[in-house]
Amino acid sequence: MQRLRQDLRFHARQLMKQPMFILTATLTLALSMGFTQVKTTTIPLDSSSEMQLRNVKTEQVTYKGRKALRVTDAAPANVADGIQLVILNKTEFQDGVIEIELTGEPAPNAGEGARGFVGVALRVNLDAAKDAAKYECFYLRPTNGRADDQERRNHSTQYISYPDFPWNRLRKEFPEKYESYVDLVPGEWTKVRIEAHGDKARLYVHDAPQPVLVVNDLKQWQSQGQIALWVGTGTVAHFANLRVSK
Repeated sequence: MQRLRQDLRFHARQLMKQPMFILTATLTLALSMGFTQVKTTTIPLDSSSEMQLRNVKTEQVTYKGRKALRVTDAAPANVADGIQLVILNKTEFQDGVIEIELTGEPAPNAGEGARGFVGVALRVNLDAAKDAAKYECFYLRPTNGRADDQERRNHSTQYISYPDFPWNRLRKEFPEKYESYVDLVPGEWTKVRIEAHGDKARLYVHDAPQPVLVVNDLKQWQSQGQIALWVGTGTVAHFANLRVSK
């Protein structure tokens, strides 16, 4: 045992005598073998020149203590959800993590079916010929979170793939598969995290350790594109603190 201790002390002293660059190189190699480097970028939401507005109006505000981008549905009447976007032009994205704080609530003049629909679209691509967007999206229905009707509560979160798989088609063909419950309050700040990789994605809300919605068959999983702030019919929303890791 004494000999073993002596050997250990000897090797430790020899290691400490090595040039710092050798130690650094060794550490770098070890990290590269066991870890993947992740870069996190904060995306500003105060530069109109880096945004493409589609059927919405925006303004910079301070809302409940946060500097935010207010996004209001401005689509023509009787138009289905899916065309109201703020496309962030400098956000090329395929796989990674999107984190954001947002709020959603029905506008004062919204119809009875308004739920404050608000979320994030990813892998957004524009068909210039048709002037139409294709994307994946996770969104919330804030007024459903504490509704007295249990069925409405079960539809608090939603995944869609626009334009081929809107919410109504998914609900009809795959009941309950692409929706779930989470506690929500209209107009209150809510933290959302989306993890996407290949054809799989997870939606996290309120810093919960477990996802509230799991999707294992994203419809456009091979595509890449921009990130967009997403609102639905009759919605007034706020967005702040957007970060992307990949």
